Amino acid sequence: MPLFSAKTRSALLHGSFDLAADDTGYDALDAYLESDRSPPESMLISDLDGFLTAVAIGPELIKPSEWLRVIWGGEQPIFADENEAQAVLDAIMNRYNQILRDVERHSLEPIFWTDPDGTIIAADWAEGFALGIGLRPKSWDPLFRSKKHGTLLLPILALCSDGDGESALGLNAEAEEEIMADAADLIPDCVIGIAAFWRSRRSRNARRSH
Repeated sequence: MPLFSAKTRSALLHGSFDLAADDTGYDALDAYLESDRSPPESMLISDLDGFLTAVAIGPELIKPSEWLRVIWGGEQPIFADENEAQAVLDAIMNRYNQILRDVERHSLEPIFWTDPDGTIIAADWAEGFALGIGLRPKSWDPLFRSKKHGTLLLPILALCSDGDGESALGLNAEAEEEIMADAADLIPDCVIGIAAFWRSRRSRNARRSH
């Protein structure tokens, strides 16, 4: 399973998630990621949210000590002081846990961007999700191979490109645009379905081990 990258990334987009109304400190995290102190290759809010989603609902537990490095682009973040460092790390873990709770409640609200015309842009989120898959590509193989459930990944991977900038799924432009238009509406249900797939698989494996 190769690492995919999103086709679109723009710092000029505006967040569709109401950070000001959020009580998990995500606004502080957003401010830090946009600041000069964050590593230049660090994720922004939307791709971070997609990344955390894949890590949280994926086939196996991954320790934060491993995936936090990916958020910062492999570099060491610089914080103004200990309070800022704690606030940023707390916000990341709070969002991780919130994703798990929301998926369990079937009420997931991914953090996408919107352009000035109000069009929802989910490509950055998809980029982050793909990076999360890339942490354990072999472990994700059963879902990719599943004829029944593998299609749950389609609206996400349709937003991604391969290393040559082509559709990761080999889609033509018309099919790609059609999926992109509906991706923001489809992704929450797909994430919930993916989480259910791994939950069911873990349950079956646990029964077989007894």
